[in-house]
Amino acid sequence: MAQERVLLRCGAHDKLLRVLSDERLDELVAREAGAHRTRLYPPRVTLGLFVEQVMRSDGACQDVVGRHLSQRTALGLTASSLNTGPYCKARQRLPLALVESCVQEVARVASSALPPQARWQSRPIKLIDGTTVSMPDTPTLQARFPQHKGQPSGLGFPLARIVGVIDLASGCVSDWTVDACAGQGTGEPQQLWRLLDRFDAGDVVIADRAYSSYFLLAALQQRGIDFVIREHQLRKNDPARSTVLGANDRLIRWDRPVRPTWMDEATYAAVPATVQLREVRDGNRWLVTTLCDPQAVTAPQIGWLYCQRWHIELDFRAIKCVMQMDILRCKTVDMVLKEIAAHLLGYNLIRAVMGEAAKPDGIAVRCLSFAAARRATVVFQETLRHCPTRAHRATARCLMLMTVAYWRIPDRPDRIEPRAIKRRPKPQPLLRMTRAIARDQLRAQRRVA
Repeated sequence: MAQERVLLRCGAHDKLLRVLSDERLDELVAREAGAHRTRLYPPRVTLGLFVEQVMRSDGACQDVVGRHLSQRTALGLTASSLNTGPYCKARQRLPLALVESCVQEVARVASSALPPQARWQSRPIKLIDGTTVSMPDTPTLQARFPQHKGQPSGLGFPLARIVGVIDLASGCVSDWTVDACAGQGTGEPQQLWRLLDRFDAGDVVIADRAYSSYFLLAALQQRGIDFVIREHQLRKNDPARSTVLGANDRLIRWDRPVRPTWMDEATYAAVPATVQLREVRDGNRWLVTTLCDPQAVTAPQIGWLYCQRWHIELDFRAIKCVMQMDILRCKTVDMVLKEIAAHLLGYNLIRAVMGEAAKPDGIAVRCLSFAAARRATVVFQETLRHCPTRAHRATARCLMLMTVAYWRIPDRPDRIEPRAIKRRPKPQPLLRMTRAIARDQLRAQRRVA
């Protein structure tokens, strides 16, 4: 335990995990991991190395054990083996609940550290959206996360759908669910339904029209959660049942539809028979919201709130492209869920560092570049690992925060870019058969030649 604390206190990952106090982290480890033997990779060390692994561009386990050996040598501890087996087994022992608890705790700490002016009308805004990630093509993963039904067997990769909840002010992921991309109950609204009890009364939810479901909106309203959601394009409202509040601004009433097959009768009976919403037109889109008082929240403010939804698209791009979570490496269901949680933990920790870096100048976290922040934390890893004294580490961390705060995103209002790429990929044919068959054909061609 003493060596474990030395590693965490002096290691590169400590500059991020120190977002949580040692006492709080000990509580989480004790609660989720329980008593554990003294090992080369105890839970806290494994967690820190796992976070470093997903933050770096080289996510190989060989890189992890090499850096761990370098760190132990710098601290004067006994040398560890370069065999990746012990580290991989330590990741398998690491409880998924511990990683998930750390993600949520870091999000809470980062959000509570923000100044009051960072929130809209002193209320937290939660952005909601879904995204997909792929993973290695193994029978176990194919059974849990089937590939796209349009792809022949053996030519696709398992796909998982993630529905995430991100705080607008801090940019941290507070909650998420992972499920397959096909099957009953795997849609984005159904996945969000599982997270409803984790919201607090007074939250403001922003989402696109995929979540414009009567049952979902009624459930949010019952819990005292306001929302601004784009209205589904197929919904037709009766003008005779509306009350005009202003130009392109009116109160509407929806009736409860028939019970869907995935909902039980008790839940259906608890849903109100009608809901009253406010409908606002913003450009070419109609928005529905429970912020029905036009004096407290004007129609332009409703439009501005919905425009903030685009931040979650940028956040998912940062998680999948900058953090490289778009293609996972692990080959079992349990490890895939841990790998996703570890990526989200690394992302939240960087967001927390960005919040700390933004404080001195009083700027919003969203004004800083996430890619530059991740780059700065990786660049300072070796320096923080080998700093001889606490004073040197404090100086290095201060320089890291200054570097994070230096790279800012310019104000680009109404920026628009085509969803297309200019650089052409290499003209390689697509694999339209399994690799085993393709290899057999190549061998046959060689024999003929």
